[in-house]
Amino acid sequence: MSKANTPTPHNAAKYGEIAKTVIMAGDPVRVKYIAENFLENPVLYNSVRGILGYTGTYKGKKVSVQAHGMGIPSIGIYTYELFNFYDVEKIIRIGTCGSFKAEVKLGSIVIAEGACTDSSYTAGIQLPGPYSAIADFTLLRDAVAHAEKEKLDFEVGNVLTSDCFYNEGGKEPQWARLGVLAVEMEAYGLYFNAAISGKKALAILSVSDNTITHEELSAEQRAIGLNNMIKMALEIA
Repeated sequence: MSKANTPTPHNAAKYGEIAKTVIMAGDPVRVKYIAENFLENPVLYNSVRGILGYTGTYKGKKVSVQAHGMGIPSIGIYTYELFNFYDVEKIIRIGTCGSFKAEVKLGSIVIAEGACTDSSYTAGIQLPGPYSAIADFTLLRDAVAHAEKEKLDFEVGNVLTSDCFYNEGGKEPQWARLGVLAVEMEAYGLYFNAAISGKKALAILSVSDNTITHEELSAEQRAIGLNNMIKMALEIA
């Protein structure tokens, strides 16, 4: 399944217009910012449903950047199509997360080694047990090396991919005691689709708020964290 399935109902790109490496973010405005400020000669290949996608070059390497919307169902559709219809080899998600631990500081970067979930996304293939969703080791290793070189404040570990943004269950301490660093809404779906497609994936997350201390970053502080993630993703693409 590849060329014959493109364009899709969700992606207007023709086969070959998307690079082998795609950097994804939930917000189309963020994707437009990356394309206009970090890529050379970006070309818009998709705007269906407002999900923007661009292909350009970064330091001479062809790279695409595309939005994925919010939640596993949304990123699940776009990453499945990219991996299986457009023959994309690597997807790097950049986004924000809420820390489960006071010591995981606002503005720091969480490199998601693995993801657990409260979603039933994998139920469709009737696995005999829970699936442990993990990042590609090469991308993970390169991200850590970049963070160390640039002296960034970062953590590596497990995250929770939740279907609920407004969660009143108060279960953060239970996840935290198992070493889960933070919560977000897409990494598990990305990692699962990469695994089932035989491809590579990594989620890089900036801590925008802390569920324990209830601190939040300002808009200006979020922008600094965003640029650190963008540069990391582009350098390891």
